[in-house]
Amino acid sequence: MTIRRPLDGMLVLDLGQIYNGPYCGLQLAFMGARVLKIEPPEGDVVRRRKREVEPYPLVMLNSNKESVVLDFKQPRGKELFLALVEQADVLIENFAAGVMDRLGLGYDVLNKLNPRLVYGGSSGFGLDGPYRDLAAMDVTIQAMSGITNATGDADGPPTKAGAAVCDFLAGIHLCAGILGALVQRERTGKGQRVEVAMHEAGAISIASALGAVMDGDKNVPDRTGNRHPALAMAPYNTYRCSDGYVAIFTSAERHWVSMCEMLGREDWLSNPELATTPGRAKNMAMIDDMVGAWTLPKTKDEVLALLNTARVPCAPVKTAREVAYDPHLEARGFWVDVDHPRRGKTRVPISPIRLHTGGKSEIKRPAPTLGQHTDAVLGELLGLKADELTQLRSDEVTVPVTERKKK
Repeated sequence: MTIRRPLDGMLVLDLGQIYNGPYCGLQLAFMGARVLKIEPPEGDVVRRRKREVEPYPLVMLNSNKESVVLDFKQPRGKELFLALVEQADVLIENFAAGVMDRLGLGYDVLNKLNPRLVYGGSSGFGLDGPYRDLAAMDVTIQAMSGITNATGDADGPPTKAGAAVCDFLAGIHLCAGILGALVQRERTGKGQRVEVAMHEAGAISIASALGAVMDGDKNVPDRTGNRHPALAMAPYNTYRCSDGYVAIFTSAERHWVSMCEMLGREDWLSNPELATTPGRAKNMAMIDDMVGAWTLPKTKDEVLALLNTARVPCAPVKTAREVAYDPHLEARGFWVDVDHPRRGKTRVPISPIRLHTGGKSEIKRPAPTLGQHTDAVLGELLGLKADELTQLRSDEVTVPVTERKKK
């Protein structure tokens, strides 16, 4: 029996660029939607980083999509896009606020054309407010949302997170909002606008640091390195091993007891100054020194095995290479090797969202080359004939920049 995916039969127009919008579209594709990646002649911004082959992040975030090139600067390009909107269930865009309106393709226009359309938009700061028109990229949103200020050592400068956290936080919030809007459409028959500000999605993530502010604790520095953001727990840090680092923390009393026994410091268990979480937090330097001395001669895997047996939360600090070939992710089937037409064998992820009765996430096609499906999609969905498709290419309405250069 064929298991239907939750969004089977739905058509999504994905105008997303870089990471935020494309990640949202990727999740909808994994849930069964047909996702058309609508690109300008020069392609998604990420696609432009390399010309010899598609950059890896683009391939990673655009599995199961079809690429359609449409030049919105030409009236015929807009006309074809609007014809696709009439058939679409969802539109995704993460342009700066007001860009779609200036193109004449804003929500009000599209909603009038297709009242059932769920229009999902994610900008840096939202559609109103004093920051609305500020330029926004992941690094600037990290700065504005407090993430950069909360990252780094207390005596060091603010440091951006190594990951593009705001792009992906916004992308998954946008996906959740679209799914909610689709549920409501089933009840009302009407689509709606879904708005996600990267700024707000990022601000939520500094919950522990905000806790220190809201609780009036003025003794907590802005940055606490690898220690707890509110300096409220010990041990809570990364500790050097013979081959790298491990992260260890004791969030419950049983963890603390097991840690003391593991270190051979039963005397700490009878020390009244260390009997409570606040008390241990006041003595975190002493505790960190002792834990660090214990981990230093051991390998990451040795520490993990010992603390896992003792049921103390612990994890090796893994490199990007170690993550790419992590045995657990391998066993879970998270990584899939696909045959990309230009990159060849390429490892890409499936969705972290697993619906146990909604069908398994699969890579049915690798990320498309620029404009790969333009003629096929316009022929199938809009009924354009071969001569019309040829004319569109001749008029450079649907021709990628890479092909224009060959003329």
